[in-house]
Amino acid sequence: MSALTSAATPRPGAVLADLLPASSAARARVRDVALVVGGAALTGTAAQLSVPIPGSPVPVTGQTFAALLVGAGLGASRGFLALALYAVAGMAGVPWFADASAGAGMPSLGYVFGMMLAAAAVGALARRGGDRGALRTAGTMAVGMAVTYAIGVPYLALATGMSAGEAVAAGLVPFLVGDAVKAALAMGALPAAWKLAGRRG
Repeated sequence: MSALTSAATPRPGAVLADLLPASSAARARVRDVALVVGGAALTGTAAQLSVPIPGSPVPVTGQTFAALLVGAGLGASRGFLALALYAVAGMAGVPWFADASAGAGMPSLGYVFGMMLAAAAVGALARRGGDRGALRTAGTMAVGMAVTYAIGVPYLALATGMSAGEAVAAGLVPFLVGDAVKAALAMGALPAAWKLAGRRG
């Protein structure tokens, strides 16, 4: 079986990015670097889809959805590195946080840190088949969102002086409906991508 054929055939323990062919170790490294940079850029682009929430310093954006898709598509290590690049570049001044912002002083920065860990968690679950069926994908996305909030909400409270209840009210509750929509989108997109890969394989 050729390298191209084996790379294009879904197998246990694989994530979608593993289906991209690489004929040598050097080309695989180049591929992985490109995927990491692309994952960071996708997250930064999605972050510009931003809707402010009255009474909350945290807007609804597309970055969480992008971060979880990056984790599922790239796997734990590459997903984590993509979100780490996104975080470090944004803190260094690249204006690709929500609303073209940058820097390290935002009260919503905890969500970015949470997305780094969420991408790793989602990627690990994806390697165990967590993105190959609708219900499993919903569970995988729920884990990723929970990890994001577990870091983001306490950070919001510390950064703003809110109480725990106020931080939950401002930084969690307004986003639950949107998160359900994102999970539903992922339930369709990721299993469909695997089915398409299977047909091409």
